[in-house]
Amino acid sequence: MNPSHTGYIIRLLYVALGGLVVVHILGTIGYMVLTDGHYSWFICFYMTFITVATIGFAEIIDMTSNEPARVLTVAIGILGAGNLSLLFSIVTVALLETDLNGTLRRRRMEKAVRKLKGHYVLCGFGRVGRNIARELEATKRRYVAIDEEPTRLEEYKEKTPGFLYLNGDASDDDVLLLADLEDAKGLFAVTGDDSRNLMIVITAKQMKPTLRIVARCHEPRNEDKMRKAGADAVISPDFTGGMRIASAMIRPHVASFLEEMRRAVSNLRVEEILVPAGFIPKPMGSMQARSVNYILLAARERNGNWHFNPDAEYLLKPGFTLIAMATPEGRRELETLLIDMRA
Repeated sequence: MNPSHTGYIIRLLYVALGGLVVVHILGTIGYMVLTDGHYSWFICFYMTFITVATIGFAEIIDMTSNEPARVLTVAIGILGAGNLSLLFSIVTVALLETDLNGTLRRRRMEKAVRKLKGHYVLCGFGRVGRNIARELEATKRRYVAIDEEPTRLEEYKEKTPGFLYLNGDASDDDVLLLADLEDAKGLFAVTGDDSRNLMIVITAKQMKPTLRIVARCHEPRNEDKMRKAGADAVISPDFTGGMRIASAMIRPHVASFLEEMRRAVSNLRVEEILVPAGFIPKPMGSMQARSVNYILLAARERNGNWHFNPDAEYLLKPGFTLIAMATPEGRRELETLLIDMRA
C-alpha cells in the first residue's frame, strides 16, 4: 500500500469513528431532551448504543406515545448503521491491502526453516540457483533459498510445494541467521555478482568457520580472492560449460551416459559418503556392502590417496570417503550401514 493511499484510508477511518461518536452524543442528548429528563444519561446512551448496534433488545425508554423519540430512533439507526458499514469496509480494505498475509506466510516459512538440520543454504536464485535447487530436490536434500527478488521465489513456490525460502540479502548476518546457518551442512554463493558472492563467503565463514562453501565466479581474477575469503570450491559456469561442450564433441558416449544418468527416474548420481568416527576398521568383503541401489567405485583415504574399485581385502577406516554410484535410497543405505558398524 503506497503512503498516499494509506493516508486516505486513515482519514476515512477517522471520519467513520468520528461519525459514530457524533451519533452517540446526539442520540444521548436527544433522548434526554425528548423524555424531559425522566431517564439517566447512561440509559439514554445505552438506548443509543443498542439502536446503532442493532442488537435487538427491548426498548428501555418508553416511546409508546412519544413520536419525536421514535423519529430520533429511526434517524439514529440509519446514521449509525451507515457509519458502522463504512468503518467495517475501511478495516476490510486496510487488511486486504496490507502485507498481513505475506507476514503470516513469512513467519510460517521462518518457523519451518528453524526445524531444518543438515540442510543447505542456497544464496542466489537465478538460473544457476534454480538448477542447483532441482539437483538438491532430485537427490532428496533439504535446502533453503535466499534471494532479493521475491518474484523469483514466489514463481518457484507455485510450482514446488514445500519450497523453503527467505527474501533478503544473503550477505546480511540476520538473513543467514534466519536460514539457520549454524545447523547447515553447506552454503552455495551463486548470485550473478562476484562481489556479492565474495561478501556472502566472508559473512558465512565468520559466522561458522567450519561450514563448507561453494561459490560461483565469473571473472577468473576473482577466484583467488574467494578462496582466501574461505570458499572451499570456486566454480566458473563459463569454464564448466565450455568443458561440457568439448566433452560432447570428443567423448560423446561418456557425455551421453552422464546426461542419461542425470535424467533417469531413479535419480542415479555419483555420491560420496564419509566413514564416520568410531567406525570399526574392517575389510570391505566383511561388510556385505552390496545393493541394487548403489555400486562402490572408489575410496579416498585420509592422506588423499585414492583406491579405485576396492577389493574384498581392502581395509576401510574412519575418516575415509566412499565414492559410489547410487540412488538417494542407496546413499542412505550406505550411510546407515556405516553408522551401524561404529563402536
